[in-house]
Order: sequence, then structure tokens, then C-alpha cells
Amino acid sequence: MDAKRLKWFYLLLLSLIWGSSFILIKIGLIGLTAIQVGSLRIIFAAVFLLIIGFSSLKKISRRQWKFIALTSVFGTFIPAFFFAIAETRVDSSIVAIMNSLTPLNTLILGAIAFGIQFQKRQILGVFVGFVGCLLLVLSDAMTHSGQDYYYVVLVVIATICYAINVNLIKRYLSDLNSLSITTGNFAVLLVPALIILSTTDFTQRISLEVSQHSILFVLILGVLGTGIANVVFFKLIQMSSPVFATSVTYLIPIVAFFWGLLDNEMLTPIQFFGAFIILIGVYLSAKK
Repeated sequence: MDAKRLKWFYLLLLSLIWGSSFILIKIGLIGLTAIQVGSLRIIFAAVFLLIIGFSSLKKISRRQWKFIALTSVFGTFIPAFFFAIAETRVDSSIVAIMNSLTPLNTLILGAIAFGIQFQKRQILGVFVGFVGCLLLVLSDAMTHSGQDYYYVVLVVIATICYAINVNLIKRYLSDLNSLSITTGNFAVLLVPALIILSTTDFTQRISLEVSQHSILFVLILGVLGTGIANVVFFKLIQMSSPVFATSVTYLIPIVAFFWGLLDNEMLTPIQFFGAFIILIGVYLSAKK
């Protein structure tokens, strides 16, 4: 398969995997806390990657380890916990739609910190996407007035972290294979995740059937939705551009929405309109 077709294949594959991640987080939260879901997601991914990619760590130079550490924090550590915490208050389909802000933030961060130039259409896209997010959140807050939609801020912060991550990889780690980057990321995060998990009541919960069921789905989330997906994603960044790679978030809400329907989540017409506006903004910001 040639490079042009391969990058689109990777994009579609990631949309299916990551679009399913939000419902896996939601199921994980049935028997576990958000901190436990975030920690276990990292631990399962780390163990899997160290098994298949430990030898690839020797390809990472001493100079590159500082960027590996930075990308592990921004690309995995913070989002893993923030998404889980946000889904304790916000529907998984809404979180998935908000995740589509990642290309907008990638563009903004790329211009501010990495010297990428804006076009007028892209500035318009950023503004349109922001308006769509406000409409979506305000509409959902009115529909579900008993929920705390300030937690959506955590999703926005997570998308900013993703934006920092992809720009760092494109700028400083393009010469390193994707397995080395991913394995290095999780080698850095394994011990901190174990320490955080040990501060919770996980040892008491593990004997409960509902918790065991949740752990199984977090295992799938960690290995497939985090470990394997990050290898594919980092490869996609290297063979394309940061904005193209993050455009996977155009498709993630579609997959997540259908999972949400199976779990009795439904968007109102206004929320559909807000989601549509967000995607227009993302399209305008990413279009060359």
C-alpha cells in the first residue's frame, strides 16, 4: 500500500479504535473511580508495550529522552486522567465531540510555539469551532441541569495537551520509529501510574464482580485503545502532518455517537447543530 493510502487507512483505523474508547471509559467507571481507570489504562498499556517493544528503547538517544518524557505527560498522562474524570459528569458522546477541538488547538499551538503560520480561513475555523463548543456545552447543561458541565474544561485542557504532544513529536522525534516513542512514553509513566493506583482503594474493589468487569474493559482500553493506537498515531504524525494526524477527531465523534446510542445517550437537535459547527471549524482550520 502506498504512503498516501496508508495514511488514510491509519486515520480510519484510529477513528474506530479511539471512537470506541469513550464508551470503554464509561464502562470502566461503573466499577472503578476515574483515577483508577486512568492509572490502569496506563499500566495495562505500559506492560503490553514493554513486552513487545522493550528492545526498541535502545534506539532512543539520551537527548531524545527529555522529549519522550514531555510527550508522555502531555500525550498520555494528563489526558488519561482528565477524560476519565470528565466522563463522571458528561456523556461519552459529548466528550468525544469536544475532543474534535484537538486540530484547532494543534494549529494554535503550532503557530504560537512552533512557527507555523496562520491563514485567515484557519483563524475563522478556530473561532467557529469555539462557538460550536460553547453552543454544545450550554445546550447540554440546560438539558441535563443536574450535571456539572464545568468538567468539560478538563476535556479542553486534554485537547491542548494532545496539541502540544503532536507538535513535539513532529518537531523533535520524527527520526525515531513509532514503537520506540510509544514504548518510551509508557516506560516513563509506569511507575507514576502504579504509585497513583496504590493511593486508591483498588485492593478493596478488585474482589468485587462489578470491578472485575470494569477492569476487563479498561484492559481492552489500555492495550488496544492506548498502546496499539498510539503506535499507529505516532506513525501517522511522522508520515503526514500534525494537523492531518489530529483530524482523526473528525471521525471519532461519529463512532462514539453510535456507541452512545447503544448506551441510551442521545443528542438534542441543538447539540447536533453545535457538533456540526465544531466540525466546520475543524475543517476550516485544517484545510490547506
